[in-house]
Amino acid sequence: MKTLIIDDSRLARNELKRLLKEFDNVHIVGEAANVDEAIEKIAELKPELIFLDIQMPGKSGFDLLEELEAVPEVIFSTAYDEHALKAFEYNALDYLVKPVEKQRLAGAVSKVFDKIKKKQKEEERADDVLTIHDQVFVKDGEKCWFVQLSDIRLFEVSGNYTTVYFGDCKPMITRTLNYLESRLDDKTFFRANRQQIINLKWIERIEPWFSGSLRIYLKGGEEIDVSRRQTLKFKDLMSF
Repeated sequence: MKTLIIDDSRLARNELKRLLKEFDNVHIVGEAANVDEAIEKIAELKPELIFLDIQMPGKSGFDLLEELEAVPEVIFSTAYDEHALKAFEYNALDYLVKPVEKQRLAGAVSKVFDKIKKKQKEEERADDVLTIHDQVFVKDGEKCWFVQLSDIRLFEVSGNYTTVYFGDCKPMITRTLNYLESRLDDKTFFRANRQQIINLKWIERIEPWFSGSLRIYLKGGEEIDVSRRQTLKFKDLMSF
């Protein structure tokens, strides 16, 4: 696993590097001391796993995740206990309390390694689009989530924001719908109208609607009216 260590403490980075030398499946490709440096390193090195300090001068580890489009696997390192992560209600993360214990580190690394290998078997990752196997970081107020795109059933315009629908959650993000459309895999995500992008895998049923258009019912209970223009594209996409 290509791994990047992000921590403002040089001593903490060195200690983690020392511990990780014993793991054959971990290849440390770099380190960063702050968020801005980390963003550059992530873009350049494309790590599969990052060890991320939460509390850093200036921008925090959470701030870093907000700035990333697709988030690698994350293992947090923190000087605090699990209460430091109470904001995460929907996630696929692990955390290590400093000073890091070798046994706890081994468990976290093993969990991430198994997840990455499974992901690689399921799908060849695309460089130019976000696939259903990618995860994104969403922060709305004090609440944060790691969300796999396969779990997001709907993106919907809400004023100057976009509401993201997954599970029972509906947080808002600053990305525009046009931007999301350009980054999402069009084999899975479909622009139903000017206001909404749907995940095709969440469709429960489809019914004819006014003037030759369609109404789509999602498994989450949402009803989506497909515009007449997009209905033609949808029928072609679904081979109607």
